[in-house]
Amino acid sequence: MTEPAGGEQKKTGEPDDGKKPQPTLLEQMGGLSGLFYSSLPVIVFVIANAIFGLTVGIWAAVGSAVAITVLRIVRKEPLQPAISGFFGVAIAAFIAYRTGSAKGFFLFGIWTSLVYFGVFVLSIVVRWPLAGVVWNALNGNGHAWRKDKKSLVSYSIATGAMALIFGARFIVQRWLYDEDYTGWLAFAKIAMGYPLYALGLLTVVWAVRRSEKHLKALGEATPPEETDAEIEARLREKYAQAPGVEN
Repeated sequence: MTEPAGGEQKKTGEPDDGKKPQPTLLEQMGGLSGLFYSSLPVIVFVIANAIFGLTVGIWAAVGSAVAITVLRIVRKEPLQPAISGFFGVAIAAFIAYRTGSAKGFFLFGIWTSLVYFGVFVLSIVVRWPLAGVVWNALNGNGHAWRKDKKSLVSYSIATGAMALIFGARFIVQRWLYDEDYTGWLAFAKIAMGYPLYALGLLTVVWAVRRSEKHLKALGEATPPEETDAEIEARLREKYAQAPGVEN
């Protein structure tokens, strides 16, 4: 006898409802390879600049970004992180070339952090916290969460956490830039990149779960709206049972 399909699903570890398991936090960030790919151009630039000078450092960083993009294409991995990373490295390299200074390689990332900080803070002020806007837009959940005070507070906290991360990046890296600590700039860019971003995402996950749990509880407590047919049937039954009403 053949084994039922349900038993096969249990063996393979797939859920019975046929849905794919949600990606883990590390998978959403590109996995361990994503952590390595994002750090490699920075490390290559610092080493090549220290040994061979600025020009070689610039071309080495750009070359490593191109190699990563090609590798992702060959391995059929998601291209969006590779493409955005390539353009980020290219812009950083161009600024370093124009300024004639190795620390200029980090200038674009420093000011980008300040812009992100401002955007996150502004979204909280106008009561459209970006963490909630992005999550619910991607999942097609509409704007019901904004009418729920608890959900709005949760997403505001998560958005505030992301704002603090980008604010900290700007303050620390800007100080290192002004002090000409190029090596420490590279270290700070890597250390304050994915590790801090992961902490921010954990806060977003907390906000999402808290909001969805509360909205679900509210939905269960609120009786469903009657359709026109149900209202008509209820009224007919009410007046049919009223005394003195002829059928």
